[in-house]
Order: sequence, then C-alpha cells, then structure tokens
Amino acid sequence: MREVVFDTETTGLNPAGGDRLVEIGCVEMFNRVETGRHFHAYFNPDRLMPSEAEAVHGLSTIFLSDKPRFGERVEELLEFLGDAPLVAHNASFDFGFLNHELTLCGRPLVCMTRMVDTLVIARTRHPGAKHSLDALCTRFGVDRSQRVKHGALLDAQLLAQVYVELTGGRQIGLGLVADTQDARLADVPGTIRVREPRAPRPHHAAFEELERHRAFIAKLDNALWHRFAQAS
Repeated sequence: MREVVFDTETTGLNPAGGDRLVEIGCVEMFNRVETGRHFHAYFNPDRLMPSEAEAVHGLSTIFLSDKPRFGERVEELLEFLGDAPLVAHNASFDFGFLNHELTLCGRPLVCMTRMVDTLVIARTRHPGAKHSLDALCTRFGVDRSQRVKHGALLDAQLLAQVYVELTGGRQIGLGLVADTQDARLADVPGTIRVREPRAPRPHHAAFEELERHRAFIAKLDNALWHRFAQAS
C-alpha cells in the first residue's frame, strides 16, 4: 500500500487568522518502506515572518521572498500526493494549513478520511508518555542528531521511521519459514502449505550403551543406580 508521510512549516498557528504555509516535505512509502521518492518545497507567504515562528524553523522573510507561491507548485504537490493516505504528526494542524492553501488557489480540499495521525497512534500505544516527535525518536532509537531546527522534509523523514515503529516495527508480517520455498509461498495469498509428518526419532538407549552403564555403576560402592540397573 502506498502512503505519504508529510510535514509542514508555517508562519503561525492559525490559517483563519492569516497564517500561511511556507514549507512542505513529503516522503513516499510503500508497504511501510521508504521508496526514496520525496517532494519538498518552500513557499512565499506574501507576508512577514513572525520572529516566534522563525525561531522554530529558521525560515526568514528574506529567505522566502524569492520562493514560488503555493499555487505555482500545487499541481506538482497534488500529483505526488495522489490518492494515498497522508500520515502526519498532529495531523489536523497540517491538514488545516494544506486545505487552507488549496482553498486559496481554488483547488478541492484533501478529504479528512485520508488522515493518519501518528500523535493519536502514539497516545493510544503509549498513554502517559511524551508524544512529541523528539520524544518518539528517542523512544524508538531514531537518529535525530541533524534536527537542529524544525524542517518539513527532515521531520517527514524522521516521522516515517517513527510511523513504522508505531505500526509494528521493521518486522511487520514477518514469519519464520523453514526454507526459501516456504518464503516464496508465504508471499502468495491463500496458499496452504502442507508438510509431510516427520518420523519419530529413536530416544531409547542402545544395548551397548546399557552395558557400558552397568559396567560403570558396578564400580560404585552402594550406588542407588544398582537397583535400577537390575530392574532394566
């Protein structure tokens, strides 16, 4: 199954109040494995960047001033997203900004049924723990040493690894198989593997072994084993 993990950076917290999306990073996954394909873009928000937001992601008004508007790259973005489920952390925030930008350029909204929220998954799997992306990276041993500031593409890449761990880890669906033929059959839906019953292995002692045992215990004084040797 194809999925897209994505993250956004913005000028603030409230699109209805005039805040805009300034960066988006998307990572493609197929059956919970990154394919290497990604989409990344910066956008000119046509407004000044508040210092509080710049402190979070480091994107300044000057840096964004020569970047394209969202509408100039919306076709590329929508083509990359396709109809895949969209995975994000605190996904209602990212969906809110994405759909706000789509509305501004006259595009259909992304249906909320496509939303997969890793924050909700984390709270269900680990109630009472910390659920920030940094905390989840630490929990699952995901290297976040390059995350000096928030960045949409880097955060999407980190989240993709966290998402795999939240949904079963790297061994999703892995079964123990006896040989390569079984491994191939395991990939065929509906296949029933029939194995021939194995003949029972002999487990009783041979006559020669019993004789050596009798000879050994005969050398022992008052050995309890004498009675068992005679009985056998």
